[in-house]
Amino acid sequence: MEKEKALTFTNTQRDFVTTLNSRVNEYFKSNNIERHGNREMYIKTVFMFTLYFAPYVLLLTGVISGIAFSLIAVLVMGLGLAGVGLSVMHDANHGAYSRKTWINSVMGYSLNLVGANAFNWKIQHNVLHHSYTNVHDHDEDISPRGVLRLSPSSPWKRAYRYQHIYAWFLYGLMTIAWLGYKDFVRIVRYHRSGLAAKQKANIVRERIILITSKLAYIGYIFVLPLIFTSLVWWQVLIGVLLMHYIAGFILAIIFQPAHVVEGTEFPLPDATNTIETNWAVHQLLTTTNFGNKSRWFSWYIGGLNFQIEHHLFPNICHVHYRNIAGIVRKTAHDFELPYKSFNTFVGALHGHMRLLKELGKRPAHGIA
Repeated sequence: MEKEKALTFTNTQRDFVTTLNSRVNEYFKSNNIERHGNREMYIKTVFMFTLYFAPYVLLLTGVISGIAFSLIAVLVMGLGLAGVGLSVMHDANHGAYSRKTWINSVMGYSLNLVGANAFNWKIQHNVLHHSYTNVHDHDEDISPRGVLRLSPSSPWKRAYRYQHIYAWFLYGLMTIAWLGYKDFVRIVRYHRSGLAAKQKANIVRERIILITSKLAYIGYIFVLPLIFTSLVWWQVLIGVLLMHYIAGFILAIIFQPAHVVEGTEFPLPDATNTIETNWAVHQLLTTTNFGNKSRWFSWYIGGLNFQIEHHLFPNICHVHYRNIAGIVRKTAHDFELPYKSFNTFVGALHGHMRLLKELGKRPAHGIA
């Protein structure tokens, strides 16, 4: 049986890519600015880890007690967990946090520190999502997820008619799924598919890291509170699940409107398994910005409301996205290419909900 040709993009529209790279490079050179993290990034790192760990320490030492204060602490930890993921781990695992590889590696393992797995994430996000954004059967972010249909090329089921309503309740389960089973399923799948080998990974080492980091996480987030506080097991379990639900919901509503939203495209390869656009242009077609005017919002979510800039330059730290956004927008317009953006985050969420509703309808032709 003939092996399927790997998915590729055409080498057209090179002038756009050359011009864009030249302009962005000139910005950093003329302003004598590093493309990686700076003082703002380091301060943010301390803030996000403090937001996550300070309430935990206060609970563990008994400074905080009682249901009401404990719930507030869990809420703050959920915000901190999401903040670590959005503003620290994300840049580090893209190699954008620091020019030093070992620092990126250490900070990237902050994902393991909060219950997930950096190795799996880098394959799922960096390799599959960033390389093949919104391409059916290649981008796992839009692959069929039980009761969610996130691509017009996915099979349709009757239950999808209401996904624009129930999806919001499922989004909070994201990190709970990572913690519970998804990481174990993914590492097996990536090994069997050859994706792990392509990353030159030592799969035995990665499995050991996955298991030991999961056990360490359960140890400090569940076992230690049982030992050092008066909380009983079900109270700790509810607190942990609530914290993860808050974080998962925040992460989902940030990532979903960037690609699964009204106006973005879901290109399919031709008979030769080729996407008929340049990779960079493909990112413009499949990615949307939102809420770019809000500095505090952008600060908390790690600049991921500048998704276009992030997808075109994932190795640039997010603290620079706001400053290069004008360059990207002008260059896209100069070449008569789209630059998609919602003025507000709420507007993007509405756009996401409308697309969920549209994808939930029975297709008139084709997949059903």
